[in-house]
Amino acid sequence: MTEANRPALNVPSLDVDVAIIGAGPAGLTAGYLLTKAGKSVAIIEKDATYVGGISRTVEHEGYRFDIGGHRFFSKSQQVVDLWNEILPDDFIERPRMSRIYYEGKFYSYPLRAFEALRNLGLWRSTMCMASYLWVRAFPNRNVKSFEDWTTNQFGKKLYSIFFKTYTEKVWGMPCDEMSADWAAQRIKGLSLMGAVVDGLKRSLGLNKKPNDGMQAKTLLESFRYPRQGPGMMWEAARDKIIASGKGQVIMGHGLEQLASDGEGGWRMSAIAKDGSKIVVNAAHAISSAPMRELGARLHPLPETSWNGSNLRYRDFLTVALMVEGEDLFPDNWIYIHDSKVKVGRVQNFRSWSPEMIPDAEMACVGLEYFCFEGDGLWSMDDADLIALATTEMKVLGLLDPKKVKGGAVVRQEKAYPVYDEDYAANVAAMRGELEAKYPTLHLVGRNGMHRYNNQDHAMMTAMLTVENILAGQRVYDIWCVNEDAEYHEAGDEGADKALPARESVTSDQAAALNSMRDVPTRIVEDGESDADKRRAA
Repeated sequence: MTEANRPALNVPSLDVDVAIIGAGPAGLTAGYLLTKAGKSVAIIEKDATYVGGISRTVEHEGYRFDIGGHRFFSKSQQVVDLWNEILPDDFIERPRMSRIYYEGKFYSYPLRAFEALRNLGLWRSTMCMASYLWVRAFPNRNVKSFEDWTTNQFGKKLYSIFFKTYTEKVWGMPCDEMSADWAAQRIKGLSLMGAVVDGLKRSLGLNKKPNDGMQAKTLLESFRYPRQGPGMMWEAARDKIIASGKGQVIMGHGLEQLASDGEGGWRMSAIAKDGSKIVVNAAHAISSAPMRELGARLHPLPETSWNGSNLRYRDFLTVALMVEGEDLFPDNWIYIHDSKVKVGRVQNFRSWSPEMIPDAEMACVGLEYFCFEGDGLWSMDDADLIALATTEMKVLGLLDPKKVKGGAVVRQEKAYPVYDEDYAANVAAMRGELEAKYPTLHLVGRNGMHRYNNQDHAMMTAMLTVENILAGQRVYDIWCVNEDAEYHEAGDEGADKALPARESVTSDQAAALNSMRDVPTRIVEDGESDADKRRAA
């Protein structure tokens, strides 16, 4: 036994079949399915209070907050069945509504160009059309950036209103530094001229189709949702794991080290804020921890640990305001396309579920601020953030500050893996070395795989990993699981019945779960070196 693997004195130790890092959707899905199959598991979670990761529900004085908004919809029948199995009696059906807010008016989401022109008024619409006609006559022939591409499609005026502000808030990158490829993928099927012609036809009674110039997929009109938030799902999964007698969920303990025992097994040490530790010995290890953190805590240290250290994340925080009076708007959330405020999105928690709010005479809204950990917003005191949120809601005209009766702040680290121009190579290097050296180490979930996927896709990676562990070999390639940008908005629940084909992506479900999510990448100039790109990132 090496020194790194030698248990410390007076440190409690567990022996299980599988050690799991992280009690989010992926980790808890794996733990639940493994214990059902008779395997023993120990799950460590650095949060001392909540399970569910970014899908947790935070409670403050009886008010419940969904961190980021999680519609329960999946094309995978296996995921839907698992949701129903874990939480059979607590789903409610909720209407879907999301809109864009700009200068006191609401716009459909996805954007309908003719409606947008109508809401903007005669003068501004005329300026938008003039700007559009100008770029059609004199387009930019050297399109490189998101700004170039979007301006060419819609004109400078519409670009600045409906694309620039929100995009830069979310990703923390100037639009003129984002690749045009992302814009081309993200903004599909919206034709401004088609919208104008369509609108004129409808005004004359010649066209009854609700297309509005946009060839869009049919959106969900409603979705299922746990009556007290998504945290209900993961609390139920935790309780079932513990009740099985085969699993433990160790809260308030973050990963200190994951060490190979040299014989295919693992020794995982976890540490609490007070310095207390626990050691878990296991034949397999499943990690949903951010790949950057895992790479730094593995022993022996991977040769590609520097690749992991270069992976980047976008963080955000939610400021919840308790407001006296009726609901302020019917939307689940509103996208804020307004440069006068820093908030990027506003949630209405009662529209997710009335049971999120303990008082029928109160409303509760959540303002989401996209930021990087450690920057000015992230580092503000909670009281200052609550004051900022209150002021910004007044600026937007969405509430009377006098009716705000309280507030709370929730910070979410590493909410979005960043897809910069080097991320794919960094992930591939880490994945390649870990798979070659450690076949009993399994990466799952959004941060574990550095993949910007949804809750159901994180679950699917765990489901397939469990199948691999039970089979004693890699039967399924979990890296086939991902999502496209419109997946969460369209299609039929449970439409895909089968598991992905073994070591392939030929089945209907694999196709539904496999394509790169739309995320912005930075422009790479011709002749730019790798070192230059890393410095710019």
